[in-house]
Amino acid sequence: MTRIAIFQMSAAIDAEARPRRIIDAMKEAAAGGARLLIAPELALSGYGRGEVLTRVCEQADGAWAQTLGAAAAEHDISVIAGFPEDAGGVCHISALIIDRAAPHAPQIYRKGCLYGAYERSLFTAAGPSTVIVRLEGLNVGCLICYDVEFPENVRRLAVACADLIAVPTALPKDTPSEFIARHTIRARAFESQVFIAYADNADSDEGFTYQGLSSIAAPDGAVLAAAGETGDALIYADVDPAAYAASRDANPYLEDAARQGLV
Repeated sequence: MTRIAIFQMSAAIDAEARPRRIIDAMKEAAAGGARLLIAPELALSGYGRGEVLTRVCEQADGAWAQTLGAAAAEHDISVIAGFPEDAGGVCHISALIIDRAAPHAPQIYRKGCLYGAYERSLFTAAGPSTVIVRLEGLNVGCLICYDVEFPENVRRLAVACADLIAVPTALPKDTPSEFIARHTIRARAFESQVFIAYADNADSDEGFTYQGLSSIAAPDGAVLAAAGETGDALIYADVDPAAYAASRDANPYLEDAARQGLV
């Protein structure tokens, strides 16, 4: 069993203060027994800053990665946090995945499917990919925000034996957003029998207001922890895949999908 934490992060935090705020959350989460902290989409830079984001992109081994790597080693906690990545002159919405056991060797997930004209005007979609990292005794897959709204993405990671899918998110607050945060995430966890950690922004920046409602959903669709619609929040859950064997037996979607040639 592994305790994980989500840091729901207020978008009102100044850009310069963001890395320090994530590190403070790592320290607090570690003190609360967590061994993995998940922060939102573009948490290190902020999401709604427009063209500024294309100028502050960093490489996978840049200053942000080094700073979070040092914090992971100091506070003994792994971390996943969103950032704008410069990949050979191409800008991606990406997630740094830093293992406290190897803090200076970050791994990267790049957002497969961009949402809307705003993201497409600034970033390049990476397309579907399967990134699973062994962290804290768990096979941890990663998606970013809109990616998780496609059941095919979650199913692909589940078939590849992910126990937990971390989803850094910047969900703008609009008509369907509350449904996505409250119901879609639970359905994705249930239909693929995996844990999903949905780490959203909250409040407003210069571009958007965010839904909040970060959550950790279990393979049986239960919500193990949830945050409110506004403000910073640190939420925790104990992730134990073995505890959900009965749910997998009763709902053998992966096994039957493979039997029918669906995956």
